[in-house]
Formats: sequence, structure tokens, C-alpha cells
Amino acid sequence: MTHTCTWPGNDPRMIDYHDTEWGVPVHDDRKLFEFLVLDAFQAGLSWKTILHRREGFRKAFENFDAGRIALYGDEDYNRLLNDSGIIRNKAKIKGTIKNASAFLKVQEEFGTFDAYIWQFTGGKTMVNHWTESNQIPATSPESDAMSTDMKKRGFAFCGSTICYAFMQAAGMIDDHLEGCFRKGK
Repeated sequence: MTHTCTWPGNDPRMIDYHDTEWGVPVHDDRKLFEFLVLDAFQAGLSWKTILHRREGFRKAFENFDAGRIALYGDEDYNRLLNDSGIIRNKAKIKGTIKNASAFLKVQEEFGTFDAYIWQFTGGKTMVNHWTESNQIPATSPESDAMSTDMKKRGFAFCGSTICYAFMQAAGMIDDHLEGCFRKGK
């Protein structure tokens, strides 16, 4: 029986993220937007790559202030394309700006993004009982529903796999392995 999940390996940042953040329920809209941005940039890359550039993303995207990002124009877009502190992917940068606008519309409609996003798990953390990392799925019916709804609302980079990773990060799903000291916390 493991005492921690195996995926962080020996990387100190990955271990700290696992031990302090991953799977912890998040209800702060700014933090939820941060995970949306980071998970979108992770598409096709490792979480380690993104985590090691997290501070660069925070600086580049003004601490994930959706209101400011939604106003980004060509000058900001070009600044981001030249920022070596982030992943310089044209589509993902454009997607982040688009997602900031969609995020603000959701806040307007639901009062908070938190109220909107947590509806996909009935307002509570779904706890899975995996014993090995290879049992953890890439998607779920809940991430499928979230993805479909987000696409209808104009979000980009919100496929079911990205939504599932977001749900794990935001504590909507607890995929810590059985025996991990973080399970259920």
C-alpha cells in the first residue's frame, strides 16, 4: 500500500503540488481561472512542464485576472508570444483571452464561476478509489458534460480530458490513490 501517489516522482515542485494543492476543493474564482489557464496550456505537454513555469504564467497573465485578460489586444498577444516564461503557443494564448471573456459571462450569469463549475459534480467532491495510477481515467461522464457545456458557452481548450484534469486540480474529483496520505483531505 502506498503512502502517497506515485505521479509526482522525485520532483520537489510536483511533490509540493501533490501534497498541498491537488485534489483540494477550490471555490475561489481567481484560483479556478488559474487552473483553467494552466490545464489548457498543459494540453499535449506534461504537468511538470507547466508547474515549472507557473510563476511565469502568473506574471504574464497578471495573476490570472480574467477581467484584465479579457481586454487583451494585439499588443498583449504579441507580448505573450515573446514571453519565454510561458509556453508560447499561439492558439493557447488566443484561447486564454477567449476563455477570460467566457469566464466573465459565466460569472455574470451564475454570480460566480464557482457556482457554475461545481454543478457538474453536484457541489461536492467525487471520491474515486484507485489503487494504481494506471486505473485513473482521462475523462468521465462529468468531464464530458462540463466540456460540452463549456464549448456551448464559448470556451476554448476545454475538451473532456482537459476538464477532467481541471476537476482533479480543483478538488472536484479526488483521485488520490488508496493509501495516499492526502486521500479524502
